Amino acid sequence: MANFAKPSVPRFSVDVYQNEYLPEGGREVNAIVTVTATGGGTLGGGLSPAASGGHPSAAVAIMVDCSGSMDYPPTKMRNARDATAAAVDTLRDGTHFAVIAGTHVATEVYPGDGGLAVASPTTRHRAKQALRRLASGGGTAIGTWLRLADRLLSSADVALRHGILLTDGRNEHESPEDLRAALDACAGRFTCDARGVGTDWEVKEVTGVASALLGTADIVADPAGLAADFTRMMETAMGKEVADVALRVWTPVGTTIRYVKQVAPAVEDLTARRTEAGPRAGDYPTGSWGDESRDYHLCVEVPSAGLGREMLAARVSLVVPQPDGSVQNLGAQGLVRAVWTDDMTASTAISPQVAHYTGQAELAQVIKQGLDLRKVGDFDGATAKLGRAVQLASASGNADTAKLLSKVVDVVDAATGTVRLKTRVTEADEMTLETRSTKTVRVKK
Repeated sequence: MANFAKPSVPRFSVDVYQNEYLPEGGREVNAIVTVTATGGGTLGGGLSPAASGGHPSAAVAIMVDCSGSMDYPPTKMRNARDATAAAVDTLRDGTHFAVIAGTHVATEVYPGDGGLAVASPTTRHRAKQALRRLASGGGTAIGTWLRLADRLLSSADVALRHGILLTDGRNEHESPEDLRAALDACAGRFTCDARGVGTDWEVKEVTGVASALLGTADIVADPAGLAADFTRMMETAMGKEVADVALRVWTPVGTTIRYVKQVAPAVEDLTARRTEAGPRAGDYPTGSWGDESRDYHLCVEVPSAGLGREMLAARVSLVVPQPDGSVQNLGAQGLVRAVWTDDMTASTAISPQVAHYTGQAELAQVIKQGLDLRKVGDFDGATAKLGRAVQLASASGNADTAKLLSKVVDVVDAATGTVRLKTRVTEADEMTLETRSTKTVRVKK
């Protein structure tokens, strides 16, 4: 194995973009908060995922759907085994790991002793041998898979815990309430990437898992693409350096937080996930970080003040909760300000960053609304919503989403959002658009 230099801990920085000027009587303050982690020795910093020295301890659980539908076509199960083997090969030496077979029950395939194996050439080989025993049969109960993953991951004293979940079908062998309860129980305990293979699974279930557990969701329409996708997911997981980072927002007396949303690389509303952190402060979970940058939209309502007055509307910092109840402050901070002015030009200007991400959030929303309307036969409503989506994607330079939209609608005029619904749309194209609807592009500098 190659000998790589010991990586350093990432350094975090916070940048705030806003128009701080408000008109007389103005109360709403919007800001885009960019959080950047650099220098952590992750893939972005040039280290191989196989490098082990100096990385934080990690545990990974791979959950593979083994329900009966994985036999159709017969190559699907083989592709899933190959993908899991590729993910195992990507594990860094010293990483704790387990493989779970998911049906209407959850079964530990490897190591099989109720605990986790530690990645090494020997255990990786044994895990791949065990994968040969994976066979399809039974139903689907994703909540049980997640609960077993949680039990296994929590058995290791590690800094980072992560899951990878693959399903090809709908969660028909447990109630939506059971799945929701499992997600609530696992939230904050490990992060999880979720993938749907083929086109017989439910988008809202897969994206719901990823959203609740602060991971990514995607479709792999062709099972032949699973190995490459699993490899990329595991490389990213191996590149994480700091777990459980929270965005701490402090506001002064009389100020109300209207919402906190991640807006890049994907839209994720964090408002309801706040946990109180002392007087007038709350923590919003962001998950695990490597070398990367993300954007957050903070909207606060401040008490009205007279012209010429200035106030601190919010202070944003980054913390990592500790087992003893204390927090580690990551040393990065950003300030959101409010200044009242009678200069109409200053007070009516919209920050380019705020305008961009407001549009990106609307883009995600109207795509989902449009697809839902299309499914229930409201084609006029669907056309209007998806036309607006085309307009927003074009204006913001979101070429990937624009390309996905073009497979569902014929674009007459992107600038005005004039479109026609396609009469024939493949299920894979529709599901890909729905699954990836929250992915955004960064604001143009």
